[in-house]
Amino acid sequence: MIYLDYAATTPMCEEAIAAYAEAAAVYFGNENSLHDIGTKAKQLLTLCRRELAAMINGETEGVYFTSGGTEANMLAIRSLIAARRHKGNHLITTEIEHASLYHLFQQLETEGYAVTYLPVDRFGRIHLADLERAITPQTILASIQHANSEIGTIQPLADIGRLLRAHGILFHSDCVQTFAKIQLDVKAMAIDSVSISAHKVYGPKGVGAVYIDPHLHWKPVFPGTTHESGFRPGTVNVPGIAAFITAAKRLYGRMESEQTRLEQLRRRLLDAIAAKQLPVTVEGHPDCRLAHIIGLIVNGLDGQLVMLECNRAGIAISTGSACQVGLQAPSRTMIAVGKTPEEAKQFVRVSLGMATTEIEIDQLVSTLEQLIRTRRGAWTR
Repeated sequence: MIYLDYAATTPMCEEAIAAYAEAAAVYFGNENSLHDIGTKAKQLLTLCRRELAAMINGETEGVYFTSGGTEANMLAIRSLIAARRHKGNHLITTEIEHASLYHLFQQLETEGYAVTYLPVDRFGRIHLADLERAITPQTILASIQHANSEIGTIQPLADIGRLLRAHGILFHSDCVQTFAKIQLDVKAMAIDSVSISAHKVYGPKGVGAVYIDPHLHWKPVFPGTTHESGFRPGTVNVPGIAAFITAAKRLYGRMESEQTRLEQLRRRLLDAIAAKQLPVTVEGHPDCRLAHIIGLIVNGLDGQLVMLECNRAGIAISTGSACQVGLQAPSRTMIAVGKTPEEAKQFVRVSLGMATTEIEIDQLVSTLEQLIRTRRGAWTR
């Protein structure tokens, strides 16, 4: 099977598997325990915090480990706004956030918060002018993703961060798709809080992290919690975290060379589609986007059909975010960038990874060509 759905999840790398096994055998203690075995686990956890903080130019004290990106988003937002509820009730986000955040903000609206959902242009980018206009004296936090998981468009975080900081508004960013793939610097980008996930960087599922500037005050979602400095309940998954950081460091260390390789594979795919004159439209920003996420509309064919036929041919792609699978509504991202519901349902996502090869790209193009010819007939070249 050719796997081209790395934006949904990645396989654990061998180094992460080995790190998990070693940590589970040697550092099995509860890091809250006061005996030497617990202390040993706590020391490993502290090292992991330090290494994660270094990768985002943050501070060790600001790292809190979670069960994944969704929990990271929820706890970060709720912890920060709970501490500032007395200052206002207005929140800002975008129309194309990950489902975990989009649904969270919808829930917050039922709890007395006012939420502005910023529009995006046809490439999936917000306009700073729209963000500035949305700010009110009651605005306490904005949450804007680093990059979209369906089309890969990257938001101008540094510009957003400077604008929000000038107005005294907290800035959270969902960086699940970008961490260890492109540069993330919380200080240079003026980001107060980020969420990341292990299984997008060849680590285990069920592990993630939040970074909150340690100079900021937050209020625990679960009062009385003792783990992670009160940030979340539950015994800390030390082996999973060790595997997470091992995988992240491996990917981070080859970030530049891997992005160059992925850009070449992306270009090979798009050049082949153009050369064969396939009726396929590329979505997302032409320049400000992740190399490995390629959003496509196969004109005239339902995305679900394209995905299933590719699967039949032994190629795994998706129809968008895995967290939205099973919903009847078309992609929110596609609707937000101006597509009709019918066009949005023709969307598929191809996402590349460390094991992707040129041969696999060529096989995908051949499969798409055959599918289009079969379903739509030959077209005039």
